[in-house]
Amino acid sequence: MQKFKYHIDLYNTEKVDIMRRKQVLRQRKVLHYPRLDTVLMVEDTIKKMKEYPTRRQLWLSLPKKMMYQTFKVILEYLIDSTKIIIKDGKVIWIWNPELVKKYLESELVVK
Repeated sequence: MQKFKYHIDLYNTEKVDIMRRKQVLRQRKVLHYPRLDTVLMVEDTIKKMKEYPTRRQLWLSLPKKMMYQTFKVILEYLIDSTKIIIKDGKVIWIWNPELVKKYLESELVVK
């Protein structure tokens, strides 16, 4: 009889498509959902960092401490909203509001 092992890597966006990751997140029980000010604190910390931190370095450098599980939920939200990516273990801020503003102001031609 064969035994199958299933593993879903929630942090590697190259291996797991977004829809599957969202399904896994819905099934997972979260003890504590973060408040908006906490999410904004993590966003600001990522943007202000001079180097790309690892998850642990980022978590330790936050101005206020939080549970690691809550921190992971925030990272998953930022990944799903395409504000960050995690590449080679480093957290990288990719959101560019100036580029979005430029495209919103230009006339889009749909054919």
